[in-house]
Amino acid sequence: MDFTQPKKIGRDIREDYEQLLLTGGYDHNFVIDGWNDDGTLRHIATVKGPKSGRVMKAYTTLPGVQFYAGNFIDVQPGKDGVTYGNRCGFALETQYFPDTIHHENFPSYVFGGENGREYDSVTVYKFEA
Repeated sequence: MDFTQPKKIGRDIREDYEQLLLTGGYDHNFVIDGWNDDGTLRHIATVKGPKSGRVMKAYTTLPGVQFYAGNFIDVQPGKDGVTYGNRCGFALETQYFPDTIHHENFPSYVFGGENGREYDSVTVYKFEA
């Protein structure tokens, strides 16, 4: 589950690793290196299509990104009779960490109420050809 160096998304998805087996593939939160709560927009991922050469770069002010590899997508009809199903897509969902409320060392995402903190975040997906 190491994406610190470029590799094909599906290269290790079938590895005999408990976290992959539990979720049928990638469906995990990744911590963004160097994050702090100052609102800085940080580059978190670059994805390149090997055939088209298209590139997607993702940026966010949030501390984490949930990477989901379409492990439970039902078969869907597509254009020109093509069908899409399990692992035919992926999502990069920027977020605070799951279960943060139970971990004092995780960045807090309790907003409103007595602390009066307002929710504010920015996520940018930039596409290049």
